[in-house]
Amino acid sequence: MAYHVNVQPSGREFEVLDSETILEAGIRQGITLPYGCKDGACGSCKCKKVSGSVEHKEYQPQALSDADLANDYILTCRAVPSSDLVLESRQVTAAGAFPVRKMPARVMQLERVSDTVMQITLQLPANAPLQFHAGQYIDFLLADGQRRSYSMATAPYQVDPIKPQVHLHIRHMPGGKFTDHVFGTMKEKEILRIEGPFGSFFMRDNSAGPVLFLASGTGFAPIKAMLEQLAQEGCQRPITLYWGANRPGDIYMHQWMLDWAASHNNVTYVPVISDALPEDQWTGLRGLALDVMLQQHPNMQGYQLYACGAPGMVHAAQERAVRDNQLDADDFFADAFTSLKDKAV
Repeated sequence: MAYHVNVQPSGREFEVLDSETILEAGIRQGITLPYGCKDGACGSCKCKKVSGSVEHKEYQPQALSDADLANDYILTCRAVPSSDLVLESRQVTAAGAFPVRKMPARVMQLERVSDTVMQITLQLPANAPLQFHAGQYIDFLLADGQRRSYSMATAPYQVDPIKPQVHLHIRHMPGGKFTDHVFGTMKEKEILRIEGPFGSFFMRDNSAGPVLFLASGTGFAPIKAMLEQLAQEGCQRPITLYWGANRPGDIYMHQWMLDWAASHNNVTYVPVISDALPEDQWTGLRGLALDVMLQQHPNMQGYQLYACGAPGMVHAAQERAVRDNQLDADDFFADAFTSLKDKAV
């Protein structure tokens, strides 16, 4: 049985097949609602159910609270319709979104950019190049059916149509099946299977106001791609990046970002370290990047905020910026990097 879904105020419509989640059906038909992890951990896909009924697969309580449920909010990545639906989601992508495709990818280069972060260069097929927005991610398709998701740190304009390549920033998670392979046994020329593009974390062009980027750890990867794409397009909107990490070495492209801000007069870079040790000789800001951003921008009316990193940071950024700093809820965009621990239920 198929159920009909209508998304307001865009008016986009699609059908959900038996046992499909709303998000799976939308992606399959090129109608992408906001989302991040696709596993019920980050809450990025939460939206209002105006009418109809759903059943939820398992999800994390921090992604959808009891109060949210009582107010008819759902997670589209975990919700399976049991009737026709009307949803309210202002961030649904426009018609003509880039198609999601599976393809092979060859590892061309492995470069450690810090003790714990590897930059992988992937070469993609030239006969049917991957189309994507700066900020989106791909999934690696593992042999046992599992997936691992990583954002592309490459802007679309940088992809050579003859020899298309993209960069990924992968942090080593000791004991992690995929990252142990990346940091241990992966070799150049290895062939992997990927699928993409995924994600609703990309720039919106419906505002000329200031932009705030908030990153933790490798949450910088998609933001780097967005910064480069914006510069290529001649964007002069005021942009401030807050990049938070535990130790200075975790800001693995610190000098690159210093150089970028120095050569782009509309970009301000604010690195923030939470747990610097004496031997780090860190003389910059200390604490949490989120706290610093909120203190420096007490009124965010007219801003757009793009946050990428750990789910806890992303949730706190949205709640506090909207509640305390006057950010319009429709001007918050996020991608939460979830680990297996985050996805556990």
